[in-house]
Amino acid sequence: MIRLVTFVDVDDAADARQISVSARHEAVLEDGRQVLLLDDRGWSESGPPNIWAMTSVEDIVGTTRTVVGPDEPFGERSHEDMEADHWAQLTGVLRQQGIVADALDLKRLPHDVVLSERLRALVGHDPGDAVQP
Repeated sequence: MIRLVTFVDVDDAADARQISVSARHEAVLEDGRQVLLLDDRGWSESGPPNIWAMTSVEDIVGTTRTVVGPDEPFGERSHEDMEADHWAQLTGVLRQQGIVADALDLKRLPHDVVLSERLRALVGHDPGDAVQP
């Protein structure tokens, strides 16, 4: 594997007062193939009619990195526990697809976040000026 990439797009629930996005997390192999790791991630955030104008690409990228994991600790779980479980789960997903990966190597890969054109058209713009999804 050469990198991790998360593709982020606007959900249909998004509007002038609500940011709603989905994220698809993949591993990119040496031969260029992309292998799905997570496709059940995303978030919504409500606010004033100009919520999109008050949101930056950096905000979206940062939140994306958070939602694809590792998750925050809960109960008696530590950050280290959550991190170990996260990387073990991702290596398990890869193993189910016939790809052997080491959790530590996976953790060290660069992680790119790619925003769709629809999302880029909304971020940092007043909703009256942006093309609605």
